[in-house]
Amino acid sequence: MKKNQVLTLLVVLVMIGAVLAGCGESKTIKIGTIQSISGPVSTYGIQTRDAIQMAVDEINAKGGVLGKQLELIVEDDEASPDKTTNAFKKLVAKDKVTAVIGALISKCTLAITKEAQAKKVVLLTPTSTNDTVTDAGDYIFMACYNDSFQGQVGAQFAYETLRAKKAAILYDITNDYSKGLATNFQDKFESLGGTIVASESYSAGDKDFNAQLTKIKAAKPEVLFIPDYYNTVSLIAKQVKSQGLNVTMLGADGWDEITNNAGDEVLGSYYCNHYSPLSDDPDVQTFVQKYSEKFNMTPNALAALGYDATYILAEAIERAGSTDSEMIKAALMETDGKYVTGYIRFNEQRRPVKSAVMLKVTKDAAGKLITEYAGTVNP
Repeated sequence: MKKNQVLTLLVVLVMIGAVLAGCGESKTIKIGTIQSISGPVSTYGIQTRDAIQMAVDEINAKGGVLGKQLELIVEDDEASPDKTTNAFKKLVAKDKVTAVIGALISKCTLAITKEAQAKKVVLLTPTSTNDTVTDAGDYIFMACYNDSFQGQVGAQFAYETLRAKKAAILYDITNDYSKGLATNFQDKFESLGGTIVASESYSAGDKDFNAQLTKIKAAKPEVLFIPDYYNTVSLIAKQVKSQGLNVTMLGADGWDEITNNAGDEVLGSYYCNHYSPLSDDPDVQTFVQKYSEKFNMTPNALAALGYDATYILAEAIERAGSTDSEMIKAALMETDGKYVTGYIRFNEQRRPVKSAVMLKVTKDAAGKLITEYAGTVNP
């Protein structure tokens, strides 16, 4: 082979190497999200997904992160822990995501925390409130307050604001979210000097709660704490009314959307939530306006949390200056700023230190069910 041919071959090989090297470098930063887009809590999953996508679009329009565009890969777990696990494995092994936002509900997130920790994948759940979510290790974060806090918020509000001394609890014994809230409500209410006069349970999928409500009615509580999601709460509330049980009902963030899924039977009820779309906070109003214009509906609290989680993660990646999971994890712990759902920083358990709001179900001038701000409880 002649000298010039050798040189030509070397140039070609160098060019091929450069092309291959370029192919190996991703032009985007892939972020996965696992949401319950179908199934029993799809209203939450759809809005949370949409808010995450809206945040990604905004970030990309401003230049992205580390000079690259964010690429969101969405998986639907249908509120099934098994499907959450499969979705997580796909996102990590096939899609090679940098981090995962999700899952939506606690039982689904708990199904993947240990694997995320073992694989050193940063997992940031916007909305799973179970106390044990972050126990798997230092790669697991929450953008929402936990059940201990909101269970205590409900109890404190019942005792101090409503001045109730006797409370009853009706909860789903098969659901970690519901059980955790029930336990923390009871502990806090009793520590304040109140009495739990009845504590009754049911199982997921039950439709008839009359037996439990008969016992609760006989105990004569002043408030009834129902820590479950809006679809089940709406069924229970109808039976509370049909039983003639004159009691103020209380709930947690799972009640969000109750005004779109129940009737007058929930009037005068209260529930703890992550934000109020009626707040006069400029960040809240800007978010609500953008989301409403884009999706033609008022964003629920889980949508706000999904939006915040996306910005929290993107800012951490930018601070880290890398997509290395160890560096992102460390950068997340430096979070300290104002978001739609409040000022957020992480404690040692990687849970946010933030306030909660209490909302009251009422009606507007046209007779439509709405919520109104009833108070803020700080950590």
